[in-house]
Amino acid sequence: MDTITEIWLLIKYLFLGLVQGFTEPIPISSSGHLIILRELFGIEAEGLSFEILVNFGSLIAVLVIYRKDILRLIQNGIRYLTTKDTDAEGDFQFILSLIIATIPTGILGLLLEDYIQSELSTVAVVGITLLVTGVALWVIRNLRGWKSDSQISFKDAVIVGLAQSVALIPGISRSGATIVAGMLLGMKIETALRFSFMLYIPISLGIGILSFGDIFGDDNIDILAIPYILAFAASIIATYYSLRWFINIMKRGNLKYFTFYCFIVGILVILFL
Repeated sequence: MDTITEIWLLIKYLFLGLVQGFTEPIPISSSGHLIILRELFGIEAEGLSFEILVNFGSLIAVLVIYRKDILRLIQNGIRYLTTKDTDAEGDFQFILSLIIATIPTGILGLLLEDYIQSELSTVAVVGITLLVTGVALWVIRNLRGWKSDSQISFKDAVIVGLAQSVALIPGISRSGATIVAGMLLGMKIETALRFSFMLYIPISLGIGILSFGDIFGDDNIDILAIPYILAFAASIIATYYSLRWFINIMKRGNLKYFTFYCFIVGILVILFL
């Protein structure tokens, strides 16, 4: 491999890592944007292990940002199981809700993964689903909700889990789908955000663990080791700052800007790609 090819490889994977990391936490679909980039510029990562790796990078960023909440949930969950302390019951219920919400995505992901990859991972589908995402975000733009963490019912958890399953389709944002569902169910903004990104943790962690062997068994690992590491680091950094930015936007009630973005990009994709 010549020097120019090596440099281009590094630039390409750095760029893809930044794009995936930046778009993962915000409601505009990271998978949809990677498909658009592939269509526009012919930029594509070799091997499924790339997506697994950069998603794991995003997971690390989410863990860092929500580390205090995670630690509190673990401590209170254990405390409730051992002492039945009523002060810890709300966090225990929150954990159970996360487990319940994870189940639909896990089942449907296993059943529909091949179909989605072969039939729905197209730029035409992305254009349409971005418009669907835009409409959903517009519907909840002014909602504030009243439910706190401890008020999430198991029924709410199932519905949010099903919404996350819909986001298996490229162009439907995972964070967007779960936040929209949560806020339509009456969750406060902070609760919908926390539940959405806490729900990302078991799914992403499960995929990472199950696919761990695929990364190191990748035929291109010798050539792509450094580009993969670069993309991995880029996804951590981009996700961290993107999520912090998104949380602030949600708190200020400026969700409408993501709606406009999804409408504009979706229409442009349908018309020109």
